Amino acid sequence: MTARTEHAGESQARDALSARGLLNRLIVLYLIGTTAAIAVTILMFLLGIEFTLRQWLLFLPAVPFMAAPMVIADVLVIRWHYRPVRRALEALDGGVVPSRREAANALVRLLDLPIYSFFRIVTVHGPTVGVTLVLGQVLLNRWFDGGFAAWQIATTVFVGVVFSSPSHAIIEFFQISKLTRGAIERVARHGSIDEADRPPISVRLSNKLIYLSVFVAALPLTFFTVSIIFKVDLMFVRIGADVSLSDQAPLLLWIASVVFVLFGGALGMSILTARDVSRSARKLISAMREVEAGHLERNLRITSTDEYAELFQGFNKMTESLREEVRILEISHDLAGELDLDRLLVRIVGAATELLDAERSSLFLYDAKTDELWSPVAEGEETNEIRFPAGEGVAGDVLRSGQAANVSDVYADPRFNKAVDQQTGFRTRSILCMPIVNKAGETIGVTQVLNKRGDRFRSKDEARLGAFNAQIAVALENAQLFEDVFAEKAYNDSILRSSSDGILTFDTSNVCITANETALRILGMAERDVVGQPVSVVFYDSWVRDIMRGMLGDSPGDIVVDQELTLEDDSVAAVNMSVMPLVDAGEERIGSMMVIQDITSEKRVRSTMSRYMSAEVVEQLLESGEAQLGGADQHVSILFSDVRGFTTVSEQLGARETVSMLNEYFEEMVEVIFRNNGVLDKFIGDAIMALYGVPFNGEQDADNAVDTACQMFTALWALNETRAARGVNAVEIGIGISTGDVIVGNIGSTRRMEYTVIGDSVNLAARLESATKYYGAQVLLSEFTVADLKQHHSLREIDLLRVKGKTEPVTIFEAMDHRTDATFPSLAEALTTYAEATAALKRRDWQAALAGFEAVLGLHPGDGPSAMHRDRVRHYIANPPPDDWNGVWTMESK
Repeated sequence: MTARTEHAGESQARDALSARGLLNRLIVLYLIGTTAAIAVTILMFLLGIEFTLRQWLLFLPAVPFMAAPMVIADVLVIRWHYRPVRRALEALDGGVVPSRREAANALVRLLDLPIYSFFRIVTVHGPTVGVTLVLGQVLLNRWFDGGFAAWQIATTVFVGVVFSSPSHAIIEFFQISKLTRGAIERVARHGSIDEADRPPISVRLSNKLIYLSVFVAALPLTFFTVSIIFKVDLMFVRIGADVSLSDQAPLLLWIASVVFVLFGGALGMSILTARDVSRSARKLISAMREVEAGHLERNLRITSTDEYAELFQGFNKMTESLREEVRILEISHDLAGELDLDRLLVRIVGAATELLDAERSSLFLYDAKTDELWSPVAEGEETNEIRFPAGEGVAGDVLRSGQAANVSDVYADPRFNKAVDQQTGFRTRSILCMPIVNKAGETIGVTQVLNKRGDRFRSKDEARLGAFNAQIAVALENAQLFEDVFAEKAYNDSILRSSSDGILTFDTSNVCITANETALRILGMAERDVVGQPVSVVFYDSWVRDIMRGMLGDSPGDIVVDQELTLEDDSVAAVNMSVMPLVDAGEERIGSMMVIQDITSEKRVRSTMSRYMSAEVVEQLLESGEAQLGGADQHVSILFSDVRGFTTVSEQLGARETVSMLNEYFEEMVEVIFRNNGVLDKFIGDAIMALYGVPFNGEQDADNAVDTACQMFTALWALNETRAARGVNAVEIGIGISTGDVIVGNIGSTRRMEYTVIGDSVNLAARLESATKYYGAQVLLSEFTVADLKQHHSLREIDLLRVKGKTEPVTIFEAMDHRTDATFPSLAEALTTYAEATAALKRRDWQAALAGFEAVLGLHPGDGPSAMHRDRVRHYIANPPPDDWNGVWTMESK
């Protein structure tokens, strides 16, 4: 067939389904049927009516004129019946979809056209045929002296009305049913008969059979009977035989009896067949309605061997398949609601066993990382997880090949591992194993069903498990997707919760979508007052609104540093803020994200810590983070200072003056501490504890501590001059310094924590501060501090001292950097003489030592250490120490 011929065929098919095309085909069908009926009728006239040649020459030309009225009447009725169909098809031909009601009415009319044609021919066409035949022959007799006898006229009418018209009606009924199928399918896409103004006319199968028996069997018999009787009577007349009616009675009775028997038999058989067909049809229709109502358990009992037996058998198979499909859908729907993967696998295994009426089932998933099949559950097994190489066994072969395995005798299959049965005690007889394939075409696992109850697995079991596996793949992917999404959400939520920054997201209208806990805490607002609110409600500052207004356009974002943010309670928070656009996968802007860093506490910490340490140390600490404030072993120099005679002074001054004096004193001393990178640990009444080497160790921590002590005395002398000018008493202090490894960190209770140090060096520094009163010194250092000094300092050795609570003695020194000729006359000479006297003391040269210390006192009568050693030498002269004396002095008090 050429392309042109194919195109022509397609065009004709489209034209046949158009409004005009279908109408033309209906009219053509009617005209063909009418022409055929006329031709058959004329043939019967030729054989039985005995027209003369002149009568035929008059009758045949008159046929078109006699047919015209009935054709015109039929065509008008056809067009009238066709109107609803024409409206719907014309709309579709013009590319317009008709309303559902209009399409439904057209559909009903298309279904009714066959019965409409039947009634039209019986009620319009047939009577019109009779009238036109009578009228035509009467006019031919009157106008042309046709000589048509009454019996001829009656016979033509009888043939046309009783025989030709019913036959025409039956034939056109079935032809129109066939002709309208395409149009019915076309209109049915846009409406259903339930939406029409009325339902279609019901023509039951039994009625069709009765109509056929009447019009196909009874009427022809009747026509034949009457014809025979008429012909016999006419024959008697023509041969001149005078046969009375009574003489013809036996013949007439026989003919009538035969016709009656034949007609009764045909009608009876039609009725019996119609009843049988209708009964089976009603049974099938009733069952289908029950199925439509949801009663899928309906089955039809087969009671015959005709086509209905096959229909009933097909119906039963259909309902069985529907029940299986519904069961699969119910199970799948039930599984689809399970998003926990472990529970889903357990339920799948149980569902597979139930669905295929088997003894056990297993579901194995493929682990691509280990190239293994695994399952956390196998029905009937005690183990929690099964794993084996992906290529082993029936399941492994199905995974690799992607083909189902239906094994009726597993022990004859070399793929089956009998050791599994031996270990579990379970006897496997048959296996149905099928792959689980995801929508990407990848085999993600296999379902294995064991031991079909009472039989082997058949092809319908394969189809059932295949359909179930398709649902399993969806359920598994949904569960895995849910786990992934949930894990991702939990991960993101965890990030948001743990973030120290406040994070808020806004849509394209600047309405807040999400806010993490930190953001709510910074803003001091509840979630309901932030999420779902416009930015103008959440923020009070115009600078924030201006930034967010810019995000409604094409702003790339903004960053604001160290800005004050007004909160709901009118308080102010110091923040760093960054705002950036949010875009989707298509680079379309879907909103914006705001990150708020609350630096209020940082500023507060900086302000607070600046009271305890220098600005440089504060910045170092803030840059390092909170980790530096945790507990740790650290090498630190500790300085203790104390006001001498504070109790007496406070009693003399009173509370108000005492506080004023301490504030004035602390102001000067703290400044010195900070100037030398010290950390103010605490005030202990009138005492000060300072640390060097926290939170960070430095090269000159010990030097800074000694410098601090000396500079504190320099500052104190200046302060005392000011106090003397005001007529108030001078302040005297003592300082002890020691260096060593201590524990540094936040120490205290949950209600109060303090960043401090603990350890032997702390205690030793406190003892040295107390020992300054005994020795009459101002600044005492332990040998450990001296060992850490990196710079030159003016020092002198004071003693080998064992403090209270310690067994090992410590060499202590006095720092002299703050001494001047004004505060210590002849300092250089005195230190030299003091060193010589100390050396004489160690070698038990009591007289040389005594002379030396008295010489120092002669240079500076107020030198406390020289006076103490002078008195101690005098004691040794009077009471010589034992031979094992090592020069250690034990301090019995703190």
